[in-house]
Amino acid sequence: MKRRSFLKIAGSSAVIVAAGATGWGLTRTPTAALAPWQMAGAADYADPRVRALSYAILAPNPHNRQPWMVDLSAPGEATLFCDLGRLLPATDPYSRQITIGLGCFVELLRQAAAEAGFRLDVTPFPDGEDAANLDGRPAAHMRFVEDPATPRDPLFAQVLARRSNKEVYDTGRQVASSTLAALAESVGPTVRTDGTNEGPRVAMLRELTFDALKMEMFTDYTMMESIELMRIGKREINQNPDGLAFGGPLYDTLHLFGLMTRESLADETSIGFKQGVAMWEDLMMSAMAHFWIVTPGNARVHQLDAGRAWVRANLKAAELGVGLHPLSQALQEYPEMDELFAEMRRQTEMAPRETLQMFGRVGYGPPAPRTPRWSVETRIQGHS
Repeated sequence: MKRRSFLKIAGSSAVIVAAGATGWGLTRTPTAALAPWQMAGAADYADPRVRALSYAILAPNPHNRQPWMVDLSAPGEATLFCDLGRLLPATDPYSRQITIGLGCFVELLRQAAAEAGFRLDVTPFPDGEDAANLDGRPAAHMRFVEDPATPRDPLFAQVLARRSNKEVYDTGRQVASSTLAALAESVGPTVRTDGTNEGPRVAMLRELTFDALKMEMFTDYTMMESIELMRIGKREINQNPDGLAFGGPLYDTLHLFGLMTRESLADETSIGFKQGVAMWEDLMMSAMAHFWIVTPGNARVHQLDAGRAWVRANLKAAELGVGLHPLSQALQEYPEMDELFAEMRRQTEMAPRETLQMFGRVGYGPPAPRTPRWSVETRIQGHS
C-alpha cells in the first residue's frame, strides 16, 4: 500500500472513531431505501392488491434489480411485466435468472393475498414466451379471488425476516441433514431439490463456486455489469435503491476519501479489487452445506416455478435460523463460463434434460441486513 493511501485510510479511521462520539455513524443508514420493509402490509394501502404487492416487492432477485412492474388497471386483477430496463445481459443473457426473480415475486404475492382471504389464480406467460429473450408480453396474469377458505401459508410469517444471508458462516457449526430435508420439503411439487453436507463434497463445491466467482470478476464485461450497478454510500443507495448496495459508516467514509470508487473496484491491481476477491473467498469457503433446485426443463414456466420454490426455501431457512445464500455464477450462460457450467452440472448430477436453476450455500452466520427496495408505488401502473 502506498504511503499516501495509508495516510488517507488513517484519516478515514479517525473520522469513523469520531463518528462514534458525534452519532455520525448512526446517520449512514439509507432510511428511505429501507422504508418499504416498514411499509409492507400498511393499512394505508386500501386496495388489497397493493397491500399484497407491498410484500411481494421484498422478494429476492438477481443483483437486486427488482425487475417487476405490475398493471392494476383491471379491477381484481394484476398483470406482471418485466421491466426490460432491468435485465442483466452480460451474466444472464437469456434472462433466466431475472425470470426466477419474477417467480419469487409471484410466490410472495400469492402468500400475501392468502393472508387477506384472497386466492391468487396465476396464468404464466398468457400471451406466449420467447425462450431466448424476455419481451414486452406479460410474465403472468393474476386474478384476486375473494375466498375465505383459502389456506394461509405458515411460511408467510417469515417474509420480513427473510434474507439472502451473504455473511461468513460459522465453520465450527454443522448443518444437519434434517435441516436440508426441511428446506427440500418446503418448496412444493413442481421442482426437484438436492443438497449435501458431506465434508469432501462440500469442499469440492466450495472450490467450484469460488472458481466461478473469479471467472465473473476477471472477465471484464461481466465484472463491469456489477460495477455499474454498485450503489456506494447512503446518498447513492437512497437515490437508486436497487443494484448492489455498499452502505454504512465504513463504505461512506472510504467513498468520501476516494478510496472506494467504481474505477478502483474495476482495477484488478487495486487494493479494493483484491480485497473483494478475498472477501468472496471467505464467503465461499465458509459454506457448511449446499442446496440446489432443479426443473425438468428450461421453459419460462420452469423458471417461474424455480423462483417460487427458491423463495419458499429461503423463508424456511429464516424459520430454521439458518443462512441461505444463492451462488449463481457457475449457472450463468456466457461463453467464458461454459467449462465451469458443465462441471457444475456434473457435480450436481443433472439428467440430460434437467436444468439446474438455483444453487446456494447454507450455514449459520450473523444476522444479515435488509436490502434496499423501490417503493411499491413505483412498481405499479394503471392504478389511481
